[in-house]
Amino acid sequence: MSGELAGAQAAFVDAARIAHLATVTLDGTPHVVPVCPALDLDRILIASAYDRKVANIRGNDDVCISFDEYSEDWEHGLKQVIVFGKAYLVDGGPEFDRDAALLNEKFPQYPVSTYPIVPETTVIIEIRPVRVTSSGL
Repeated sequence: MSGELAGAQAAFVDAARIAHLATVTLDGTPHVVPVCPALDLDRILIASAYDRKVANIRGNDDVCISFDEYSEDWEHGLKQVIVFGKAYLVDGGPEFDRDAALLNEKFPQYPVSTYPIVPETTVIIEIRPVRVTSSGL
């Protein structure tokens, strides 16, 4: 357990098309949603509307994001990486543009979808790992 993604963990996270992000509401209720993440060195990037998860992060920047792969072969096929981290919101500027380009590259659906990554309607959530656990890798 360390605070960085390296080796097989980083490769697994980088290849993931979906993950599950957990945030906490102001009253302490957990909130979990599926997200489409991209890995940029030591940061996990997620594009989001200004929604419940963003409101939760504004109140508490502690997050957890889970990446997993299921298989019927429980002895050899189950894989997971869980990242506990701090979330930061990027809503414009050069960092936003760079992050959006990385997300658009991994998910070409973004630019042509109903929800393109653009300032004022989209925020980018950056997660910086504090602790990482994994199994099956």
